[in-house]
Amino acid sequence: MAVDTDDGIVIPRNVDDEMKESYLRYSMSVIISRALPDVRDGLKPSQRRILFAMRQLKLSPQGKYRKCAKICGDTSGDYHPHGEMVIYPTLVRMAQNWMMRYMLVQGQGNFGSVDGDPPAAMRYTEARLQSAAVQLMDDLDKDTVDMVPNYDETRTEPVVFPAKFPNLLCNGSSGIAVGMATNIPPHNLGELIAAINLLIDNPQTSIEEIIEVMPGPDFPTGGVICGHRGIKEAYHTGRGKLTLRAVVRTEEMTGSQDRQCLVVDELPYNVNKARLIERIAELITDKHITGISDLRDESDKDGMRIVMELKRAEISDVIINQLFKHTDMQVTFGCNMLALDKGLPRTMNIKQFISAWIYHRIDVVRRRTRYELNRAEARAHILEGYLKAIDHLDEVVRIIRASANKEKAKVELIARFEFSDRQVNAVLELRLYQLTSLEHSKITEEYQGLLEKIAEYKEILANESLVRGIIKTELDGIRTLDRAERRTRIIPHEGDFNVEDLIPDEPVIITISNDDYIRRVPVEVFREQKRGGKGVMGFDTKKETDAIKALYTASTHNYLLIFTNMGRCYWLKVWQIPETGRRSKGKPLIGLLGDLRPEEKIATVLRVESFQDPGYIFMATRKGIVKKTELSSFQNPRRKGIYAITIDEGDELFAARISTAGKQVMLFTHRGMAVRFDEEAVRPMGRTARGVKGVSLRKENDYVTGCEVVDGSETLLIACENGFGKRSEVDDFRQTNRGGVGVRSIITSERNGNVVGAIAVADENSVLFAAASGQTMRASMRDVRVMGRSTQGVRLVNLKGNDSLVAVQKLLEEEHHGTEEE
Repeated sequence: MAVDTDDGIVIPRNVDDEMKESYLRYSMSVIISRALPDVRDGLKPSQRRILFAMRQLKLSPQGKYRKCAKICGDTSGDYHPHGEMVIYPTLVRMAQNWMMRYMLVQGQGNFGSVDGDPPAAMRYTEARLQSAAVQLMDDLDKDTVDMVPNYDETRTEPVVFPAKFPNLLCNGSSGIAVGMATNIPPHNLGELIAAINLLIDNPQTSIEEIIEVMPGPDFPTGGVICGHRGIKEAYHTGRGKLTLRAVVRTEEMTGSQDRQCLVVDELPYNVNKARLIERIAELITDKHITGISDLRDESDKDGMRIVMELKRAEISDVIINQLFKHTDMQVTFGCNMLALDKGLPRTMNIKQFISAWIYHRIDVVRRRTRYELNRAEARAHILEGYLKAIDHLDEVVRIIRASANKEKAKVELIARFEFSDRQVNAVLELRLYQLTSLEHSKITEEYQGLLEKIAEYKEILANESLVRGIIKTELDGIRTLDRAERRTRIIPHEGDFNVEDLIPDEPVIITISNDDYIRRVPVEVFREQKRGGKGVMGFDTKKETDAIKALYTASTHNYLLIFTNMGRCYWLKVWQIPETGRRSKGKPLIGLLGDLRPEEKIATVLRVESFQDPGYIFMATRKGIVKKTELSSFQNPRRKGIYAITIDEGDELFAARISTAGKQVMLFTHRGMAVRFDEEAVRPMGRTARGVKGVSLRKENDYVTGCEVVDGSETLLIACENGFGKRSEVDDFRQTNRGGVGVRSIITSERNGNVVGAIAVADENSVLFAAASGQTMRASMRDVRVMGRSTQGVRLVNLKGNDSLVAVQKLLEEEHHGTEEE
């Protein structure tokens, strides 16, 4: 590549070098001249030029408004030649109280809304400066900062503002440059002033001490910051992630019992209210959130108010957690504390940010003091000439009257009284009334006052502690701009504050229907009955798909590992499942899990108290494939679930149990066969492994319908479709090799029907039987005698009509509360 110089000389140049150098120049131009704020006044060049143009137009907070078109036109024509349509959005942002913690511009007209509505055209809106902006530019005419020529060198503009108001940390800033970005959160003025005072008094103040007086950012829209970790990371390193949440409160609905509504008063920073409401409506329509019956926006001029009416008996905490999970009611604010320091981009911690502003203010106060000193000395020099002339008034008058012209008088007066050029000009311009005795005393008094000020200015310039004291005094005056308390609350994160601690640990029953609706009901709802009882209606079914397909027992503090037919595993706390009445249908699982795939169905649910316990999760598929994986492999919950087993085509996961060394595994088939083998016959495998054969199925329509881990001392309850079943000793089932056909578990006659489930029980256990119609019965195993393996058994549940038994589940021992007849 050849490059032509101005004198016509052609210089060979490598293309890579030329591109690299040109791109570097472009990058630095964007970084310094457009995208990043200055650490001293917290403004980008476009913002600084708009405010300076408004100052030139004398748009004070007490003055008149001017059309934004005029402001943007002057800014573009005099300082920022990029067009009014580029400047106007920047002006609008500085006038939006949901974007700026302390607005720099006061707007009149439509300046947009938190719903994302655009502002009116600039010919319709008006603006003037706010007090904070005035404080930013205070003392600008006292040589406190450097002034440079504008783009066409017809005017001058400031390189930076004196910034009596600490704008960068008060209002924050965001911007994207080439290869870097900044995202600085806003803070409360009172807290920031307290932190600045700490560093002024003691430059060695630690960041921990700063956090004590300024605990975190304070966003203009309020909201809640969850946890202190992100704040500490941002303050110490300049980078950190804050979790922001909306403020949600629960209100009782008037005129309706047992119904509540959720009210959102504050949103996280930068969240669009209209889009948020649309997102919530989509979740309700798609059945991801089912507990909300009505959604409306009641916001007005008095503030924000989003109302969500809950259905009867809904748990508000569950709905709130769903909203946090699936909507922008919880967002992450990534702090990136990057700003221009001495013309170069630099990531700084909170102490460095405050220190940079203090050093800037020290320089400003010194330059202002030097400016005032020079003015005072110049005025004192003039007054000294006045006093000398008045003391020799008669002779001064004589010389002036005798002189032919002003120049002759100047020469004579300088020769006679040793006046300086400035003094003699001032004396010659004295008016007659200033020669009176009264004016003489005023001049003397002014002169003495100036001498005191000169001494004070010199002392300030010689003593930095006095400069720091001046900065503190000015900050006290700045504090009057806003004495409001912080808007954003900081609460411990869920890791620090456990919501589960507020929920009682009690036994419950969980049922799942064919269309994967889940519900939680207290154990006490179902009273024990004698064997053969009719039970109670435990599920209100309205169609065939509503039939119960599984029933489980657990404690509210347990984890539920929810396994799907596709071999995936999801996590859910029992207390997160809404508690319902005995006849309620429940809630769709997809609303609780969120990322459940459309083709997935719930296969089994495993109750886990602790993942630190030794043991394995033993899994079985419908076609008899088994595998075991260490329990600790499932201890890290993931929102989108994990693969627990690889499933063959045409097969599906059926059961998952907890097993330990020394135990035995029993598999029961739908056609009445059972196989018993040592748990150690299956080696531990990884989560994504396929597994090995556990039982051989003799008939094509047979499949596994029961899986139990036993130690040999239990009895086995085997239940059939028509409500009949039996209890048999484990030892009645001879042990075979893994993968065998097994032995007969129960005679699957026309009376009994096929096997629907088999569980290990003892006399002290209670068992729940669930029918497809929703009929549920709870019985004590004391009422079911132990009998031989090859018998047909006895009636366990008295079913109605063509109803069939679909699930059988043992209650935990601690859930047993004695027998009670209906």
